[in-house]
Amino acid sequence: MTTDQATDREIVIDRVVDAPRDVVWEAWTQREHLDRWWGPDGFTTTTHEIDVRVGGVWRFIMHGPDGVDYKNRITYREITPPERLVYAHDDDGEGASGAFMSTVTFDDVGGTTRVTLRALFSSKAERDRHVEEYGAIEGGKQTLGRLAEYVAQMSQP
Repeated sequence: MTTDQATDREIVIDRVVDAPRDVVWEAWTQREHLDRWWGPDGFTTTTHEIDVRVGGVWRFIMHGPDGVDYKNRITYREITPPERLVYAHDDDGEGASGAFMSTVTFDDVGGTTRVTLRALFSSKAERDRHVEEYGAIEGGKQTLGRLAEYVAQMSQP
């Protein structure tokens, strides 16, 4: 897994996942899978609605290991199965604070999949706030780790 800060407003994390791209895409876009792996270590996720189409929304709550609930909303901007997702991510509150854009790419690497998660923030300060307050880099690494574990189970007969 690598982490790359392409600009001072971005966080870029990638990981090669030992599963075919279509399996990884399915895990990332279908409700029955997302609630089983999404989020950093120790978190659980409850989906309230999901509509994976351009303009569609995924509303969910991430339940922290400390008992704190974090409301989230993803609004899909671009969907190119099974290669790319682009979405706006915010806290689903009044005024939608903490909004950032995410681009996730799924590259076939000889039967495995390189997942690259790129988060673009409105400013360097906003990026830094997410890193400091929410542990965004480590949380992103852990989330991709949970995805890798989950799709390994999906791929087994």
